[in-house]
Amino acid sequence: MEQFEHGRDKTAIYAKVAYDIASRVAGGDLVENARFSGRSLMGTEYHVSQETIRRAMKLLADMGIIEIRQNSGARVISREQALAYLEKYKMAQDMQTLKQELRAIMERRAALDARTEQLVSDLLDLNDRFEKSNPLRNYEFHVAEGSPLLGKSIREADFRRITGALIVAVKREGSILLSPDPDLRFTAGDIIVTAGNPFSVAQVEALIKGI
Repeated sequence: MEQFEHGRDKTAIYAKVAYDIASRVAGGDLVENARFSGRSLMGTEYHVSQETIRRAMKLLADMGIIEIRQNSGARVISREQALAYLEKYKMAQDMQTLKQELRAIMERRAALDARTEQLVSDLLDLNDRFEKSNPLRNYEFHVAEGSPLLGKSIREADFRRITGALIVAVKREGSILLSPDPDLRFTAGDIIVTAGNPFSVAQVEALIKGI
């Protein structure tokens, strides 16, 4: 004998009982004008409470499938209505399934978004730490009018020894002079690109400004 339980299915037990009875009507097991009682269903087939049977019978009566008479049980009145109820029930179940699937997808998406955000944060943090620890990080310095470097060559300025930084390029009038010759002379507007550790920045700025 079948017992009706919730389990993972959130459909109310009385609705399951009503669905099963409607299925029997639609399938011809319970024909129109057939009579049955809630007590017999409760005791021999479904093993549910009297209140559950009462609610199932009321639902079937509301749907026009059965007629309930006082003290005389129920009578099947429409197989057509039973078929319509089964279709409506199936649509409701399909909608519930789709909602559950959509909810699960949205939860997975939220988890993926959270993980993506965390990965981006971790990547930016690692990149920042790498740049700060990179001994060959590049820096740019502008040579302005009045700089004591103007007219001096890289060699004459003793740039590497004084600053500890290596000049890897000089940007001048839209051009980039890579690995400039030691005899290259500084002019106003030059942008000096150096490679070195962060501690060399102050020395380069001091040399360019003459302080």
